[in-house]
Amino acid sequence: MNQPSPRPAIDWDALPHGGDLYGELHLAELTAQADSKKASLFPGLAICGVAAAAAAWLSEHYGFPIILLGLLIGLSLNFIAREPRSHPGLDFASRTCLRVGIVVLGLQVTIEQITALGAAPFLALLVVMATTFFAGIAGARFATQSKYAGMLAGGSTAICGASAALALYGVIGKERLSQAQFALTLVGVSLASAFAMSVYPVLAAELNLTDQQAGFLIGASIHDVAQAIGGGYAFSDAAGSYATIVKLARVALLAPIVVLVSLMLRGGTTGGVAQPVWKRLALPWFITAFLATVVLNSVVTVPQVVSHYALITSKGLLLLAVTATAMRSRMDLLLEMGWRATIPVITATLASFATALGFAVLLL
Repeated sequence: MNQPSPRPAIDWDALPHGGDLYGELHLAELTAQADSKKASLFPGLAICGVAAAAAAWLSEHYGFPIILLGLLIGLSLNFIAREPRSHPGLDFASRTCLRVGIVVLGLQVTIEQITALGAAPFLALLVVMATTFFAGIAGARFATQSKYAGMLAGGSTAICGASAALALYGVIGKERLSQAQFALTLVGVSLASAFAMSVYPVLAAELNLTDQQAGFLIGASIHDVAQAIGGGYAFSDAAGSYATIVKLARVALLAPIVVLVSLMLRGGTTGGVAQPVWKRLALPWFITAFLATVVLNSVVTVPQVVSHYALITSKGLLLLAVTATAMRSRMDLLLEMGWRATIPVITATLASFATALGFAVLLL
């Protein structure tokens, strides 16, 4: 009986590599995680930078408000946020660029500029800002909107428009207020500011206001810094100078408004345990840094060229933050909100104008 011939030895090294499917998937997952940790900021930042550059170009050539253009372009490109690789870069732009931009903005303000107003106009400005802030909250309640939407609308209108809105949203948080509502507030504030820059100087002329009265009205009621200053100079050079002082005083009061909002949000207890006062008064680090920059700018003479480029840097960083925030907003939620979501901005804007006009006529 013939014995079966032994099977030849298999040379495993000579065979094609089939591979371990589980091992390959595991390695692919680890590689993807490593890649995401390395340079994942670039896609989102690159797209946001291109959109912001387009907004800057359109603003320079057509005279449209740059922040509003950044918002609209960002909203039109919000489909990009469906790609997860864009998220780290967009989040970096909307958070870190915002905070650094606000800190750099402090180089435009000094304590001397605030004290130059005098006691009566400064107190009047405080009343205008307080009225505007609480008018936003009242408008939100009237329109059955969230109180946080009212705080955001009132605070941003009272201080400096989009920059203040970004700072306040950092305190309020997306857990309390959706990004769609935030984006809609930004659009409303920017549109209202652009409208005011065009109309308020004309109204001041029709009411026969003096240069100082017009400067106070425009500086105390127009939201955006550049538009408030531009509106003042559209009336006269003297009105422009006074509007600049009034407006910068509003910018300097960004920190107290953030403290007020923080106190309104946090309350006095956490988990039934009373919070120390220092914790309730604690400011976000970028607001503290903003105050420190204002103090530094007040005690040290910053060269004009440094101040000029600091302003450009601040505007650029805030534009990136606004554009990135708009890209991360969902248009479907934005469209579902309806006209009621705009009421807080409208009531705050009207209250700001009426109160500022009243003080301009009575005090100056």
